Formats: sequence, C-alpha cells, structure tokens
Amino acid sequence: MTDEQMRYPIGNFVAPVSYIIEDKRKWISELRNLPGKVRNAIMPLTDQQLDTQYRTGGWTLRQVVHHLADSHMNLLLRFKLALTEDNPTIKPYEEADWALLPDYRLPVEPSLRMLEGIHIHIVALLESFTEDQWDKTFYHPGSGDTVTLKKALALYAWHGRHHLAHLTETIKKF
Repeated sequence: MTDEQMRYPIGNFVAPVSYIIEDKRKWISELRNLPGKVRNAIMPLTDQQLDTQYRTGGWTLRQVVHHLADSHMNLLLRFKLALTEDNPTIKPYEEADWALLPDYRLPVEPSLRMLEGIHIHIVALLESFTEDQWDKTFYHPGSGDTVTLKKALALYAWHGRHHLAHLTETIKKF
C-alpha cells in the first residue's frame, strides 16, 4: 500500500443508514475480539519493528497500540456518561499530542492489558443495552455532533479495524 492508502487502509468511516440488530452484534463481536487480534499481530515484533511508522509521518506501531488503549478508554467513559446523564458534553482530547507523551514509549504490554480490560467492560455494557439505550447520546464539542451510542459503536468498531490494518499492513512489509 502507498502512504496515502495507509492513511485509511480500510477506507473512511461511513455512518450506517440504519442500525439493525445483526450489525450491532457484529460490531460488538469485533470489539470483543480486537484486543486478541492486536496482541497476536504485534507479539512477534521486535522493539525496532514496533518503532516503525505505518506510513511516512504517521505513528509508530507502538504508538498505535497505546493510542488504541487511550481512545477506547475514552469510549468507555463516553458510554458511561451517556448512560447516566442526559446528552452529556464529552471532553475531546488531542490524540496527536497524547502520542508524544512519554508513556507512548513504554513497552506495549501495559496498553494491551488496558485494552483487554476496557473491552471486557465495553462488551458487558453493550450486551446489556435495551433498545432505548442505543439511542442515548453524548455531545462532542469538537465536531459539534450529537452522537447516539449505536453510532459510537459502529464508529469504534471501524476504529479498531482501521488501526488493526495499520498494524497488519505494516507487518507485511517486514
């Protein structure tokens, strides 16, 4: 893949027109399986390979793993806020700046463990949702969007596949 193709190796997120139960089950399954897929993809890698950028000017594979843990940690918080408050305003964060913090140079194991625990919580919540809970919302001041939890599910299932593809497509080059 070219650098430009590696920017969005599975394409941009496109919000579904409808949210049928089969799709929600598929996305929950993707979230359930993501931590294991990430672990399996990167465990054979050396530190030098983990410090390889997935594209010129992009993050290293190590940064991608740490980002997944941080991003999905924020997702869990957003779900919990939306479940317990009326259309809460969430706190956006500067993910590119977070990727420059010292903890993004740590070994990946702590973030893999975080991702595993976070996803256990996310899946437990999602599998308990009533139909009304899927329509609960949070407000994202960065985008100006009010986001339903069903849309957030679709988005973060895509997000996991997106970054997993960054890892797996880069690994093919080794």
